[in-house]
Amino acid sequence: MARTQGSHSDITGPRVREAALSLFARHGYAAVSMRKIAAEVGVQAGALYNYTPDKQSLLFDLMNTHMQELLASWKAQPKRPDPLDQLEDFTRFHIRFHSKRPDEVFIAYMELRNLSEENYRKISALRDLYETQIEDVFREGIRSGVFDVVDPKVASMAVIAMLTGVNTWFREGGRLSLPDVENLYCDMVRRSVSA
Repeated sequence: MARTQGSHSDITGPRVREAALSLFARHGYAAVSMRKIAAEVGVQAGALYNYTPDKQSLLFDLMNTHMQELLASWKAQPKRPDPLDQLEDFTRFHIRFHSKRPDEVFIAYMELRNLSEENYRKISALRDLYETQIEDVFREGIRSGVFDVVDPKVASMAVIAMLTGVNTWFREGGRLSLPDVENLYCDMVRRSVSA
């Protein structure tokens, strides 16, 4: 299949992903057609298939990329030995990482229902891996007597949901700076699990 005149795979491929990300976040996966993505990129609809097999693959790629970047970024963070410090580090990391990616976060949470069964399993496994990071911090804190948590799995999901919620209301230039928000959330999270 011939590439559309003026199209370059190293330019158009990322533009397809950016357009899909923006459109899925604004309108929802179900409401966005391949034709709409093509129009946003400025190519014919058939040309999209040079960059992705189908819309489902595009959604999976966006979610998978987000989760892989999240896990790699967390892994690269320096780790302190004390569970209270680890909890603070995780809280700050999660808020900072996600505040820069509102569209990715929206899609990662709201469009899970639109993944095929196989793709859902793959993304869920990555999400479980991330949740395990904070769950392990809770388990260590329980062992050392600094956390009072009945169910580390539930606590990890609750904390992640609370931290991810920052994206729904935080705006740069608002009443609170991002470091202010981090400080407030570090305090709330610590108090919610402290022994």
